[in-house]
Amino acid sequence: MSAVTASLCSTLLFVGLFVFVSADPETITAEPGQNVTLTCQAPNNNITVVKWSRADLGEQCVLLYRDEQLDPEHQHPSFKNRVDLQDREMKNGNVSLILNNVTTADNGTYECHVQKYGDSLKLISNITLSVVDPPGQTAGDTGKKSGGLIVGLIVFVFVVIAVVIVVVVNCRERK
Repeated sequence: MSAVTASLCSTLLFVGLFVFVSADPETITAEPGQNVTLTCQAPNNNITVVKWSRADLGEQCVLLYRDEQLDPEHQHPSFKNRVDLQDREMKNGNVSLILNNVTTADNGTYECHVQKYGDSLKLISNITLSVVDPPGQTAGDTGKKSGGLIVGLIVFVFVVIAVVIVVVVNCRERK
């Protein structure tokens, strides 16, 4: 294999790997009615505020925990009595969210923010929740694709393109 071919293959494989790695770091898929845990691990224990939010909720949040208690005043109505922290003592920085009885309205990207004593609120993690009906449950879901399938197809296309380029370059070099 020539140096140009090797360089081209390396570049294409790097781009394909970048597309694969840059996909959402964590996606959770659930069926309606299930309970899910959105994990979030803060760096240490000096936690004074935990805020779980979703961008489409505006100023309201999924869960706000401060002054050692849940704050329902700023909570979006659709999450009332359905969410809690996995561990309200937040041992070892565990600020994971439990979301009960999920529905398709719960689809979205959830952000976990934590404030430590004497610091400002900081984003710790993003988790995408995808609530889908079980296979064969509804006929209207045939157009929906999971993020993993799309990423897999993109990587596959990059690999096929890389193989075609290598074959074409090698054929031209032999002539």
